[in-house]
Amino acid sequence: MAILHLTEQDFDTEIANAAVPVLVDFWATWCGPCKMLAPVLEQIDQALAGGAKICKVDVDQQPALAARFGIMSIPTLLFFRDGKQTDKMVGVHSKDDILAALK
Repeated sequence: MAILHLTEQDFDTEIANAAVPVLVDFWATWCGPCKMLAPVLEQIDQALAGGAKICKVDVDQQPALAARFGIMSIPTLLFFRDGKQTDKMVGVHSKDDILAALK
């Protein structure tokens, strides 16, 4: 499953209609730690092969979404299950920590 880039228009639909856990990475192109985290998220997406939905929100292009979720630092990872937020991680985390939060 490919990583989805969400906008304000499709965010709620993609989260609410997900049959699997969802991870949303709030990031920006200029963010060094975000660039460090990107390959880890790619590995997770490949490892779970549809067992979770991995999404990204560019805070510069989607400031209303960042404000809605109170994103103050990036990268910030939000975890959703059944349309409800279940967890939050700020900063760069290991693949194992992220996988544990998705379980």
